[in-house]
Amino acid sequence: MAYLLEHKDGIVTFTINREEKRNAVNDEVMDGLQEAITYVEQNNDVRFLVVTGAGEKSFCSGGDLSVFHALETEDEAFGMLSKMANILYKLATLPVPTIALINGTAVGGGCEIATACDFRLMASHAKAGFIQGTLAITSGWGGGTYLFERGLRHDRALKMLVDAKAYDAQVLYDIGWAMRVFEGTKRGALADFIEDMRKIHPSVHQAYKEIELRKWRERNMYERVMEEVRTCARLWESEAHHQAVNSFLTKSKK
Repeated sequence: MAYLLEHKDGIVTFTINREEKRNAVNDEVMDGLQEAITYVEQNNDVRFLVVTGAGEKSFCSGGDLSVFHALETEDEAFGMLSKMANILYKLATLPVPTIALINGTAVGGGCEIATACDFRLMASHAKAGFIQGTLAITSGWGGGTYLFERGLRHDRALKMLVDAKAYDAQVLYDIGWAMRVFEGTKRGALADFIEDMRKIHPSVHQAYKEIELRKWRERNMYERVMEEVRTCARLWESEAHHQAVNSFLTKSKK
């Protein structure tokens, strides 16, 4: 199965389970994340949603290009991009705290998923970055919009996007993208991180999240995310993107 879903002690954990594909996102993973979000919405005993990847090498390497390279036109790309963007918007606006437990590399769409979460905990060996520019496209699931909302200095957020490369965990902590860098097991890191949060009634968590969500509604957050999606879809149709993807896939097969 492409994903795992676990609910234990008030924590729902969604694990992308495609280690052989560097935990790349396909339609099954998208549907699984939607399933996790719906579960959280329908169960009042859920206190946290955690997103992570199987293994220790990859959190998520973004969209599975071996699948999505078949999308050629702007309209075809928009269908896939908007599907995931809508799922990530639901993730970002959940009333419970959401945590990206970054066990390994989080690049491209994987970095977008992590940025949509409230908190980012990174293994010391992990790297993350918005590498979409290397494929002649922008972030297309809303990640760029979320990045500018996460409290980073504008120049640091913009640099992260235009560099189109993966940064080390310590650098990401220093600039404020990662909240904590951990050694040891990810379960231990998670338990340590939420220790104090567990002591607080969940209604308080929800009330504080609503403050941010109210701001997002006032600033037309959803509409801004969808503009980002449309921009990426236009670039997706370009010859430069298709050439970059073909080059990437050819190198991957060697």
